[in-house]
Amino acid sequence: MNNFFTENKKAIYGGIVATLFTGLGVFLLGQVSGYEAKQLILSSHQGINMLCNTIILASATILTLLLTLLGISTGTESRLKNDHYYQVLDIAKLDTILLVGALIMFQLFNIPITKADNVPMEWYSAVYWASLVFSSILSGIMITVVLMLYTTLTNIIHIVGLKNDHQLISEERKKEKSTSKSQ
Repeated sequence: MNNFFTENKKAIYGGIVATLFTGLGVFLLGQVSGYEAKQLILSSHQGINMLCNTIILASATILTLLLTLLGISTGTESRLKNDHYYQVLDIAKLDTILLVGALIMFQLFNIPITKADNVPMEWYSAVYWASLVFSSILSGIMITVVLMLYTTLTNIIHIVGLKNDHQLISEERKKEKSTSKSQ
C-alpha cells in the first residue's frame, strides 16, 4: 500500500485538490436550515444523478480501456516490468471503488426522502451536507483515476510508440536491445 501512495502521489494530490476545491463550496454555503436543505436537495437532485451517471459510465469505460491497454502491453516487443502491471492493477482497483461508490450514491439519492412526511427537518440538512461531501469525494477520486491512467498511458506511448528506453522495460529486454545494436 505504501508503494501505491509514493508511485501515484501526483495523481493523488490532483484528486485531493479537486476534492478540496469542490468541497470548498460546502463551507462557503454556511449553515442551512432543514427547510432550506430540503429545497436545495430538490434542486440539486438532477445534478447529483447526472454526476453519478457520468462517473458510472466513465468508470466502466476506463475498466474496458484497461483491458485494451493490457492487450497492447502484452503484445509489445518490449518486456515490461511487473511495476507496469501493478500500475494497471491500482487503476482498476480504484476505478472499481469509484464505480461502486457512484452506484451506491445514485441509489441512495433516488430514495424519495423529500416526499416523506415523517422525516424530521434536521435530517434534510444532514442529507444535503452528505450529498455535497460525497459528490466532492467522488469527483476527487475520478480525477485521481484519470491522472493515474494518463501516467500509465504516457509510459506505454514512450515504450511502444516512441520505443524509448524506459524505467518500466525489464533489464532482460534492454540487454537484448543493446546486443542487437552492437551486432
